[in-house]
Amino acid sequence: MEVRLATQRDAAAIQEIYAPIVLSSFTSFETDVPTAEQMRDRVLATLARHPWLVATDGDAVTGYAYASRHRERAAYQWSVDVSVYVHPAHQRRAVATRLYRELFDRLRAQRFVSAYAGIALPNDASVRLHESFGFVPVGVYRNVGFKLGAWRDVGWWQLALQEPPASPESPRPPLT
Repeated sequence: MEVRLATQRDAAAIQEIYAPIVLSSFTSFETDVPTAEQMRDRVLATLARHPWLVATDGDAVTGYAYASRHRERAAYQWSVDVSVYVHPAHQRRAVATRLYRELFDRLRAQRFVSAYAGIALPNDASVRLHESFGFVPVGVYRNVGFKLGAWRDVGWWQLALQEPPASPESPRPPLT
């Protein structure tokens, strides 16, 4: 397995992994599957400031992880939201673990301080994954979304990527 930065050429494979999640689970709160072109645009927009990684087995993309802006206002610039998705045929093969390990190393090198993960509940596997990296629960948004015929809660977990500096420098661009 190789982990590398995503490129626009990975968009169709990323969309293929994401589409069934949108259609048949409440893991994502999207209700319409983005096209491969829309995924390409998301990847390119994300890479301007944050890492978007893919795991590959040969030429096949087996999973992806990325960071995104936590909130828009300037004081939040040292915090990111993170997500990871793995193709069903490659789950339970440490793909998510490998992706997250590389993602968090890159985020630390960029000077980010905190990572947040929103997990639609219940999702014991995702909670275990995040807590295995040191994420701690910080709260729950109750009945925050309605999908697949039911109201859904989203739990939020936080990971301290590094000690907050007294006078932080702006985050660096993503490493290539």
